[in-house]
Amino acid sequence: MTSRHSSGGSLGSADLVVVGAGIVGLAHAADAVRRGLSVAVVERDERATGASVRNFGHGCFTAQDGDALRYALAARTAWLRLAAEAGFWLREAGTVVVARADDEYAVLEEFAARRDGHVVLLDRAQVADRVPAGAGVVGGALLPLDVRVDPREAAHAVAAWLASRGVRFHWATTAHTVEPGLVGTSRGTIAAGRVVVAVGHDVDRHFPALAERAGLRRCALHMLRVADPHGRRVDPAVLTGFSLLRYGGFAACPTLPALRDRLESDHPALAAIGLNLMFTQRPDGDLTIGDTHAYATTLEPFNDEETDRHVLAETARLLGVERLTVRERWRGVYASAPEPFLVAAPEPGVRVVSVTSGVGMTTALGLAPEVLDDLLG
Repeated sequence: MTSRHSSGGSLGSADLVVVGAGIVGLAHAADAVRRGLSVAVVERDERATGASVRNFGHGCFTAQDGDALRYALAARTAWLRLAAEAGFWLREAGTVVVARADDEYAVLEEFAARRDGHVVLLDRAQVADRVPAGAGVVGGALLPLDVRVDPREAAHAVAAWLASRGVRFHWATTAHTVEPGLVGTSRGTIAAGRVVVAVGHDVDRHFPALAERAGLRRCALHMLRVADPHGRRVDPAVLTGFSLLRYGGFAACPTLPALRDRLESDHPALAAIGLNLMFTQRPDGDLTIGDTHAYATTLEPFNDEETDRHVLAETARLLGVERLTVRERWRGVYASAPEPFLVAAPEPGVRVVSVTSGVGMTTALGLAPEVLDDLLG
């Protein structure tokens, strides 16, 4: 980190200082508390406002692969425990993947064979029983292990629960320097036994050379909240054929390349915006829809209305309606890199941790214990 100066005096000490109060930072704080450590969290905003609250609230465990799958399955257990302890809304409703073409269903058949009982294939009627979908549905799959939370509630509830367990939160406080044994902030210094820097896509603001070596960029997502056109309770998360292109668990399916070629050929405009056509229903009944993907180290600040138009049109087609009523629009931003997880040790006793694949809510609670095992080793 470049600045060597901090304002104020001492803010005390902690066994672990976490920089960043998004879900990745909170996951490390929660695991440290369970180990009996004293914890301080430094967050530049008054509350979490980034990717941890701007997502679908979807614990998309089953569709992961490799390290992400291991972290995700551990995170599932942690989410269930945290929801009970912190008292936030969680549904063990799974995910329904809607197949609207035979090649999409073929990928799901292959995926089900690979996942040994963790995927349940559905026919057209079984899909319709679970989720609203328009014409053209040929079948689908249920991923029963997946869960949903309200992202606008969950991170704040976890922070409040951690505070009740003795974690000291320094809100509206910027970390200026991180060095072995000391974190300097805009309000003073904190003596730190160990440090975890969990600032998402802003790793390059603190450790630019590290971010460059990792190939870190920002990914911007267009997302919207719309009124439910059917007035129907939808318990599962809903994915589509476009989603099959975005999650590592489907990558090894032999028919996926042909599906990718077909979707890119038939829908070039949707492929160009990186569409992952999906939705979840909020506790109030509205739908969170999206999303799209645009990558850059420094993102343009302007939202393209044509991108939202594509998302709205395709979601309306998926739901079998003419139009949707928009309640809110926003841009999500997360860290992206060639490797799905960035875990680095720039200084002794310091770890920089970022989920660089858009699955922070899904994996962070499983990743954090492994990071702390190594850091505290």
